[in-house]
Amino acid sequence: MKKLFVILILLVLAACAALGFSDAMSDSASGGTEVKIDPKEIIFEHLGDAYGWELPFAHHRRIPLPIILFGSDGLHCFSSARVAHGHQYKDGDVTFVVPAEGEYKGKCVEIRPDGSVYKPWDISITKNVLALFITILVVLACCFFLVRWYRRNGFKAPRGMLGFMELIVVFIYDGVVKSTLGHNARRFAPYLLTVFMFIFFMNLLGLVVIFPGGANLTGNIAVTMTLAILTFLVTNIFGTKHYWKDIFWPDVPLWLKFPLPIMPMIELFGIFTKPAALTVRLFANMMGGHMIVIVLTLLIFIFTAVGGIMMGGTTAVVSILFSIFMLLIDVLVSFIQAYVFTMLSTIFISLAQEGSEHEHEKHAEHTALPTDK
Repeated sequence: MKKLFVILILLVLAACAALGFSDAMSDSASGGTEVKIDPKEIIFEHLGDAYGWELPFAHHRRIPLPIILFGSDGLHCFSSARVAHGHQYKDGDVTFVVPAEGEYKGKCVEIRPDGSVYKPWDISITKNVLALFITILVVLACCFFLVRWYRRNGFKAPRGMLGFMELIVVFIYDGVVKSTLGHNARRFAPYLLTVFMFIFFMNLLGLVVIFPGGANLTGNIAVTMTLAILTFLVTNIFGTKHYWKDIFWPDVPLWLKFPLPIMPMIELFGIFTKPAALTVRLFANMMGGHMIVIVLTLLIFIFTAVGGIMMGGTTAVVSILFSIFMLLIDVLVSFIQAYVFTMLSTIFISLAQEGSEHEHEKHAEHTALPTDK
């Protein structure tokens, strides 16, 4: 009951804020100033990376982050506030600026003394980079606190947040890793559990609208591709001889392998389609969830600009209800996508360990103690 009361209060406050915004827009329109909203620009600005972190309720202001560049004359390091809002920063003989349009839109570039534009090697601490560091710290803190609990309390079950962490670890290890990999579970569990925790907390922090949340990490294809490449490396580096034999000389009729290596080519191509599927699946689902919430919010301002206060207020209530519903769905999707990525990674690794299961059984038979007949 209390939760429902809090949600209703938030809805009323949000509707009042939308009505206040519509009044401001009406005043601006009556004064001869036309307010234009570019949905495409707003959506990609919120979903993309940046040199600063937006402040809540004042997105034109940003928390400055360090810009680190290897330019034509060496290393340059300065605050992103120096090049914010189209300002230019002169460091020695070169000038740095972040173009608002063109080929290097949103990227810090170097303007040489002769007027030419040079794209330096950029290793800046951007919004997404800082969000990655924050996620790593959160994952490490949760895991170390759980380890510390067991060291102090033995096998006593933790409560609260630590109990939730234990539930997730047991669920993923017993339900996914151990049931799929068998005796190889302990070997690959550290990587698979880390991947799950990392993706799960990245997804959850991305749903928080204020610092340290709000970064669209799993909606960035570079991040999801890096995670997929890690699974690709673990799968193929630790693959058994039987795994590689099935790729280059599978158990199919000879005419499918020689003289034209049809099946080996298909199997080899399948090695690279697996990480591609992991990349696109996680990226598309999380990007879509974030985009839906932003579009629902933009509908308030669009209908306010078109139909005035009454239409804007009505749209605000409907949009906020749907946005809350979508955010609740996104919390579930955050867990599901982390689970699916971990499950598929586990399956791919288990396929690469196929021959080792038979070897383990043979080893167990040879080392088993003789029994009385």
